[in-house]
Amino acid sequence: MSDIRFASLLLAGAAALLPVMAQAQTDVSEPAVEDNKTFETVQQDDGAIIVTARRFVPSGAISASKTTVPLIETPQSVSVISRDQIDLLNFIDVQQAVRYTAGAVGENYGPDLRFDFLRQRGFIPTQYIDGLQAPVSSTIDNVGAELYGFEAIDILRGPASVLYGTTPPGGIYNLTSRRPSSRTDGEIQVKYGTDDYKQIAGTMTGALTNGISARITGLYRDRDSQTDYVTAKRTYIAPALTWDIGPDTKITGLGFYQHDKVRGDTNGFLPANGVLFDNPIGKVRRSINLGEPDYNFYRRKQWSAGYEFTHRFGSAVTFTQNASWRDYEEYQQVVYPTGLGANNRTVTRANFPSAENSKQFAIDNRFDAKFATGTIEHRLLAGFDYRNYRNDAAFAFGGATSIDLFNPVYSTTPIAPLALGAPYLDVRLKQSGLYAQDQIKMGGFILSLAGRQDWIERTSYAFPPITKLKDDKFTWRVGGTYVTEAGIAPYVSYATSFQPIVGAQVDGTLFKPTEGKQWEAGVKYDARGLGDDIKMFATAAVFRIEQQNVVTLDPRAGTGGIPATAQVQTGEVKSEGVELELVTRIRQQLSINASYTYTDAKVSKANEVDQRGARLPATPKHKATLFVDYTKATGPLAGLGLGGGVRYLSSSWGNQSVSNPLISPSTTLFDAAIHYDIPGWRFAINGSNIFDKRYAGRCTPQGCFFGQSRQVIGTVTKKF
Repeated sequence: MSDIRFASLLLAGAAALLPVMAQAQTDVSEPAVEDNKTFETVQQDDGAIIVTARRFVPSGAISASKTTVPLIETPQSVSVISRDQIDLLNFIDVQQAVRYTAGAVGENYGPDLRFDFLRQRGFIPTQYIDGLQAPVSSTIDNVGAELYGFEAIDILRGPASVLYGTTPPGGIYNLTSRRPSSRTDGEIQVKYGTDDYKQIAGTMTGALTNGISARITGLYRDRDSQTDYVTAKRTYIAPALTWDIGPDTKITGLGFYQHDKVRGDTNGFLPANGVLFDNPIGKVRRSINLGEPDYNFYRRKQWSAGYEFTHRFGSAVTFTQNASWRDYEEYQQVVYPTGLGANNRTVTRANFPSAENSKQFAIDNRFDAKFATGTIEHRLLAGFDYRNYRNDAAFAFGGATSIDLFNPVYSTTPIAPLALGAPYLDVRLKQSGLYAQDQIKMGGFILSLAGRQDWIERTSYAFPPITKLKDDKFTWRVGGTYVTEAGIAPYVSYATSFQPIVGAQVDGTLFKPTEGKQWEAGVKYDARGLGDDIKMFATAAVFRIEQQNVVTLDPRAGTGGIPATAQVQTGEVKSEGVELELVTRIRQQLSINASYTYTDAKVSKANEVDQRGARLPATPKHKATLFVDYTKATGPLAGLGLGGGVRYLSSSWGNQSVSNPLISPSTTLFDAAIHYDIPGWRFAINGSNIFDKRYAGRCTPQGCFFGQSRQVIGTVTKKF
């Protein structure tokens, strides 16, 4: 039977069962819907102050299985960074938010004010927003969406193609937007801190009328950077509206608009001599700006409009449809460093303006059905998704004057931006996916089976003649979990992934999609027997990923008239490791986030001898983190809390060269927090890298990027 027929029959079978399942009455119940209130402070009659963070410890993530199945029953390693965690640790963006999460590292390029640079199990993850892929550009796998607008970040580690299509083998991450609630709730928040960090933000929700609830979230930020003469401004607004059409039907409209302006930034690219290696003249200042502050400029506008529609057919079947229209455009002009002269102080530079635009419509339709065959319970998911994506990009490149590494003197006359050339990229991608999943429950044992068929069509308009490429691929996943009465759940799973690659071999043979496969085994624990005042979710996982069809240099390159850059698909990458993670909150006073990650990710096969055995970039072999926070509930200091954290990152490679690796040394960073809560108010001061450790986040052949320096931010929040 062909892959297409198999996937089609799965969905057809699900459709045939719908009338039966709609009449079925089962004992499989939905978990209670939790209101979206974050930290809530009340003072009891005896004077005790209780700070409730009911969502600090996760129990579910709909993006993990596209159902409400609890995390402990999901045979995959998943982390959820809740809004309560984000607020407690004062995370500004997604790449900060993974600081205490296993299997993921961020801030690879330091405190970038535009994007969130992440690695999961050695690979760059793809960003999703509300379950639909973000309109990422040709070079960056995220759109830098404002974190304040979201309730949670779901980190799905390992292949996710069976539910999401074209994804890397290391996984994806999904941002869940703040949703309306019929319960009146809100906050206004003001922040001020290091590097003249200024921010005002707020969110309000409540019922407009019977059956209709709304939320509005907004933010304005004006900040400098640890780099001299760099400023960044952001405006963000996100309206949302929920209409309970009837007892079984609901639609939620979601949208946001974000405008970013960054002035003066080169985004790093500092010479390795003086950052990573000794420079006989001295160390490079962490704040040095080797660009042109009056010329360098970055602008981005993006908006999204969409909805989530749900309808229940009785108690057994639910239909959900997610859709979004998204528009993304950015422009930058930047003079940046390109190399260091023999005198170890003269830096050559280049002028690089560029523009990129992306437009996308995406929709996901799925039926989620619960039924039983005898004593066996089924949770059947069947769906179809579609994405229509258009992306174009253009740039120009020219020389610029040199500059002194230790005493930069900037241009005193205006620099004219170069005119952009014709688009080097103008492509439309259409992706359709048909998927099905059955989670079969037999007592404490859950067997998960899933399969998906994808069809992809790419049309390139950049250079005549117009060309079309078509790919199709079947991916699948199988996993088993056993949940004990004590809340201990060992599991094992196998999953596959794929991603298309643009390009061809020298003979014109188009590149096939790169493919990934993963074995994973682990155990989860939810502490269900320890009492209601102890919330905990702990996971331990071991994994092995193999990626094939990786593009590598053609062994004939540079001979017999074959171009020196010719490539073939014979490369392979392997990543294996161990991940441990604990999130707990005890008696609404003590919170702990802890993790340990061991990742051995390297090139296992390549035609370039210098790449064989090279470690994957920006992936430390060891990452160990711990953050502990305690709030006093009684006495004269009731409501006062203190927190402290430590993060250890072992050395990591910045490039894939065995003979000349650029390796950033290991580093240990410390964080701290102090906060005071009284009913209606929260006051907090958060510090990261409080001892101001100087370290290189990453060094590549193009330059080095300093990690985030000490950052101290004070926050005042008024709760309604």
